[in-house]
Amino acid sequence: MSEKYDVIVIGAGPGGYVAAIRCAQLGLKTACVEEWINKQQKPALGGTCLNVGCIPSKALLESSERYEEIAHHNADHGITVDGLQIDVAKMIARKDKIVSQLTGGIEQLFKANGITWLQGRGKLLAGKQVQVTGHDSAITTYSADNIIVAVGSTPIELPIAKWLDTRIVDSAGALDWETVPSKLGVIGAGVIGLELGSVWRRLGAEVVVLEAMDDFLSSADRDVAKAAQTQFKKQGLDIRLSSKVAKVEASDDGVTVTYNDAKGEQSVVVERLIVAVGRKPNTAGAFADDSGVQLDERGRVVVDSHLRTAVPGVYAIGDCVVGPMLAHKASEEGVIVAEQIVGQKPHINYDAIPWVIYTHPEIAWVGKTEADLKAAGVAYNVGSFPFAANGRAKAMDQADGMVKVLADATTDRILGVHLVGPLASEMVGQAVIAIETECSAEDVARMVFAHPSLSEAVHEAMLAVDGRALHAVGKKRK
Repeated sequence: MSEKYDVIVIGAGPGGYVAAIRCAQLGLKTACVEEWINKQQKPALGGTCLNVGCIPSKALLESSERYEEIAHHNADHGITVDGLQIDVAKMIARKDKIVSQLTGGIEQLFKANGITWLQGRGKLLAGKQVQVTGHDSAITTYSADNIIVAVGSTPIELPIAKWLDTRIVDSAGALDWETVPSKLGVIGAGVIGLELGSVWRRLGAEVVVLEAMDDFLSSADRDVAKAAQTQFKKQGLDIRLSSKVAKVEASDDGVTVTYNDAKGEQSVVVERLIVAVGRKPNTAGAFADDSGVQLDERGRVVVDSHLRTAVPGVYAIGDCVVGPMLAHKASEEGVIVAEQIVGQKPHINYDAIPWVIYTHPEIAWVGKTEADLKAAGVAYNVGSFPFAANGRAKAMDQADGMVKVLADATTDRILGVHLVGPLASEMVGQAVIAIETECSAEDVARMVFAHPSLSEAVHEAMLAVDGRALHAVGKKRK
């Protein structure tokens, strides 16, 4: 038996590393187990999000958006560029540098907070013991009074579309291509598929997205999803709904994807294929049979409302438990558990967790959709405001989209805010604050917003709930 800790965190993604830091801040002797090996074949912290997820994808989205802006949209501003080129390899190198800086930053935070990094794969044994298999295959066992399981999630691989070199890849593989495919296929029109499809479309690829569902972005508000779909179509993203993939065949000539839609069997030949059909909990092999931790039918760790497993002193957070697979949700759960361990009474409001899709235009929302409220029988009012009537959005040449507010018909309390448009990822934070503090639409409507600013669209949408938007004609809808 090796050293004992107050807390051992298994996993150093956004949930795990934040949990470890908060535990250390609270005076707990803390260790964190992480097995990640990066592109440079070195151990790294940060998990999927920092290494092959949130951060690198945003770096590529930023680079590709700048390229498209210069190539197609600057002429109206009186700006022309001759001989425009894209050095994809350099773009990828920039992405890798950002990832390295941020993962290195977490390592420094671990050192500053006195957190022990146990490098290798962690497995929970009975009696709150953690077995760590190092990269050299050496096995060491540790124990702790408290265990926080933060093993995250992994991409779902389709049996009919197995990963194949650079031709059939998951989201991570699509972050490292150093040439632009002439034609790209994407299976799945969710967050990952849309973001990565957008990156490579902007750089010149013809992109076909196959989605089995009948509805586009089924979890988003219907008005927002419809507005976004219209813009993606204008941009050239070929999104084919109700398209169920039946077979994938790779050859020297490309990848042939056979699918079925309302017209019967169809096929499309692409140079490369991204499979983005979702993620699953990374719990396989993470628990000994006698650990006492229970998994559900989808491989998620079973926890109560306080993120406690069936084993006293063992908690689970993030992608491996029920709830949206969002980095910021995992991080906040990590903080919640750390504070519970020392006897504090923290709380997380799952109705105030924002969602963001970093396409162009961006899509973001927090709270309930109209479908949610109708299903629950809640009477509500709707206020919306188009970015087309916002001066700042016009000046930015990004006037597509809108802000939509849902408020309780009786109390006027804000129940949901949905955005599609420029910098929606930043503005949704205002809505999070409004919902968390139980504001009414009138509360926000009475506040003063800077002019000219994109945030004025939020203000106007709040005014519109009561039918009094000042810069657009319209009536409130019940």
